Amino acid sequence: QVNFVVCQLFALLAAIWFRTYLHSSKTSPFIRHVVATLLGLYLALFCFGWYALHFVIQSGISYYLMIIIGVENMHKYCFVFALGYLTVCQITRVYIFDYGQYSADFSGPMMIITQKITSLAFEIHDGMFRKNEDLTPSQRCLAVRRMPSLLEYLSYNCNFMGILAGPLCSYKDYITFIEGRSYQLQQSEANGKEDTKYEQTDPSPNIAVAQKLLICGLSLLFHMTITKTLPVEYNIDENFRATASWPVRFFYLYVSLMAARPKYYFAWTLADAINNAAGFGFRGYDKNGVTRWDLISNLRIQQIESSTSFKMFLDNWNIQTALWLKRVCYERATFSPTIQTFILSAIWHGVYPGYYLTFLTGVLMTLAARAIRNNIRHYFVESPAVKLCYDIITWMTTQVAISYTVVPFVLLSVKPSFTFYSSCYFCLHIASILVLLVFPLKRTQKGSKKHESVQPVWSKKLEEENLLQKNSYSTTNNSFSQKEEITCRYQALKQ
Repeated sequence: QVNFVVCQLFALLAAIWFRTYLHSSKTSPFIRHVVATLLGLYLALFCFGWYALHFVIQSGISYYLMIIIGVENMHKYCFVFALGYLTVCQITRVYIFDYGQYSADFSGPMMIITQKITSLAFEIHDGMFRKNEDLTPSQRCLAVRRMPSLLEYLSYNCNFMGILAGPLCSYKDYITFIEGRSYQLQQSEANGKEDTKYEQTDPSPNIAVAQKLLICGLSLLFHMTITKTLPVEYNIDENFRATASWPVRFFYLYVSLMAARPKYYFAWTLADAINNAAGFGFRGYDKNGVTRWDLISNLRIQQIESSTSFKMFLDNWNIQTALWLKRVCYERATFSPTIQTFILSAIWHGVYPGYYLTFLTGVLMTLAARAIRNNIRHYFVESPAVKLCYDIITWMTTQVAISYTVVPFVLLSVKPSFTFYSSCYFCLHIASILVLLVFPLKRTQKGSKKHESVQPVWSKKLEEENLLQKNSYSTTNNSFSQKEEITCRYQALKQ
């Protein structure tokens, strides 16, 4: 863990140097690719020793599969190989080396590389094999129209900015950043008209980086002082279960799981700050002309802590992973997309039994929350006072439901997880099943939209923000001009 933090702080300094002295206006893309890759592999070697070879092996074999199999089926082979290789590494780490340890391990970066390998394979398949009219708007904008070189591929997977903690970014955004080809789309008029203009100089990320480092410091302080005093394991303490009342138990459940989140806030926000410091992550300006550096941000803390629905929490937690699951699984699943997506998420996270208990519980919670929201919420939104009461009740319910769901994720093993659930008499499991039996998943009220009941657990609005308001896209396909890409962005934003 010390190595991880030291390497991330070194990456932060390297990012500042990279942006200052190897800016795209001063250095060729080849040099930027080489330096980003070598620095990334050095950090991986320093942090994980020779286990870092797994990163190169996984990337190298996946690239070989892409070349020899061809664009028609390579996305399937790359998906199976990358996820299978990750799973084998997770099995050996968990069941042979250090079961139950939370120390930084080499499978963490491999999870991010697996996301990149699979998402890029699907993007190349979409761009080079599928017909343009068969693609969704987001798939069309992300589609890659030419095969990347080996250097570009390794740079994308193993660059120093994201090799240790991510976050995932699209290949086209990364190549655009490396090659220094960017433009902005700014809404400058109150009537909603958009002006398209080219950005000649990059805006400074210093304020955004400073703000995110401040969040990192507060999160680390909270983790080191408060988290230790509120262990999640105390929820299954025999004496606590025997003596505490139900309100006290549920209150401690909430605060103990809330206290477990700052370590993720620290790691993901620091990773975001590193990318910003290198000049990556700019998404244009808001309507007030303020710069936005959240192109690849992985969480929104305020929205997480104030979530009033299961969906809202998932929309703002581990955002890039949610988008990856949506793009490679949910949108392409032929049946039960929600269940398939949760299963893939569990497999990707690892092989601890607690992960599977959490995600299987999450399926129930998501479907039940969706059914309640679709059938009841519209009765409480007319009056501001009634809606406020509704929001308070749903906030309390959501926070307890989230905490209840993720307890096995923290406890990891089957026995303590079932000890917790049995001590609660599986109350929320039973309640979710009853909700699904009573309420239809689709609203039948007049004016309801059918698609509301089949929304993914992460919102389409989030997808639009992360895909269609991005500051830049690569023009890696020689047959697509920059003007066409701007048109694609402009039309998508109008939607």
